Amino acid sequence: METRILIVEDDTSILMGLKFCLEQENFLVSTAVTGKEALEKVKESFDLILLDLNLPDMNGFEILKQIKNIPVIFLTANDEEVSIVQGLDMGAEDYITKPFRTRELISRMRAVLRRRNVFTNQKIQIGNLFIDPSSAKVFKNHEEIFLTSMEYKILLILATNPTVVFTREKILADIWDVNEDYVNDNTLTVYIKRLREKIEDDPNHPKIIETVRGVGYKIGEIQ
Repeated sequence: METRILIVEDDTSILMGLKFCLEQENFLVSTAVTGKEALEKVKESFDLILLDLNLPDMNGFEILKQIKNIPVIFLTANDEEVSIVQGLDMGAEDYITKPFRTRELISRMRAVLRRRNVFTNQKIQIGNLFIDPSSAKVFKNHEEIFLTSMEYKILLILATNPTVVFTREKILADIWDVNEDYVNDNTLTVYIKRLREKIEDDPNHPKIIETVRGVGYKIGEIQ
């Protein structure tokens, strides 16, 4: 089955060049040059959206708010840390700045698609916490709790590998598929703290996400 990609980009030279490269990799590519056109097209079924942050009629953050259940990678010349973290927190899977190497972009696209496919049908329960990757929802004591995209990704990768201790470096470099210069060690500490406040019965004595001192994090052995 072909993988369907939507490119949303108002620079036609970038748009057509990227479309050509992706089609050479056997992706089925559709394009949009405005936010309005993009929102019309996402009514169709896509596996991944490449979304420029700065469009003539609206910005990518506005568009992202209206996209449901389709992974998004931002493409933008804006490399400010606050914009990157905002985009990831809002639900973007990754963020790559212009100019970029096409091979790097394709590699990161495949990482996002691979992660989505692996997790789609695995329902996970940890104590009173239930994770449904098919809908990207998390429930505690049968009530849904809201997690940001980054919080959800951290929880999901730990929960699907319950016997593995993840170093902080591995989470930063391998799991998020983003530039760790922006999602740095201090940022990870903040995400872990916020996540524990939402999922743990006692965030000061966490049992779901345990700290392995001097190493990283792992899922606790909850009966």
